[in-house]
Amino acid sequence: MQVAIIPARGGSKRIPKKSIRPFLGKPLIAYAIEAARESGFFDHIIVSTDSEEFAEVVKEYGAEVPFMRPAELAGDFVATAPVIEHALDWVKENLGQPERFCQFFANPFITAETLRGGYKLMREKKANCVLGVTEFAYPILRAFKLNEQGGVQYAFPEYAPSRSQDLPTFFHDAAQFYWQELTDLPPDRTEGLNLPYFLPRHMAVDIDTIEDWEIAERLYKAFVLDA
Repeated sequence: MQVAIIPARGGSKRIPKKSIRPFLGKPLIAYAIEAARESGFFDHIIVSTDSEEFAEVVKEYGAEVPFMRPAELAGDFVATAPVIEHALDWVKENLGQPERFCQFFANPFITAETLRGGYKLMREKKANCVLGVTEFAYPILRAFKLNEQGGVQYAFPEYAPSRSQDLPTFFHDAAQFYWQELTDLPPDRTEGLNLPYFLPRHMAVDIDTIEDWEIAERLYKAFVLDA
């Protein structure tokens, strides 16, 4: 059994009702649900939410809400990991032990194609986890930080003389998906081989602010709708 788990908290502050806010005509979370359905990988697509309103919306797009997330896992400072663990525990107790699962985010750039690519990579390389990543737009070793006077200074002054093209490349989470193998893994599932699935920068927007939202809509129009 393979399961998709999509966390969707109802009390988001920076973008109210973020997961069900219309993104170019349909709820943001609908894109992840549709990608999961199109991939054909999942026996269950489960949304973990504390909101009855969210539950009704996601069901319209083909996801399941077999439980409501408890209040202690729906606060502003609750990390994602315990939310996923709660959902997995419910699956094990009610549906059986899954072989693997994929954690999604409410992100419009998730596609069935990238899900298939990540899955194939995980299975071929016998990895514990595969996650979508993208390259930082500029070398982070040339980053600035604010000093006590409010000015800027190099965060890593030893790299100040270096040319940007001579510095190593770093990557960050693309806020899309985590494929996770559950068979023959250590109990805490933190060891082993975690592989990156590389995504282009224009397909990796982490939507946390209204400005992010507006940028994401423009990128989606340019690279998806007009492609």
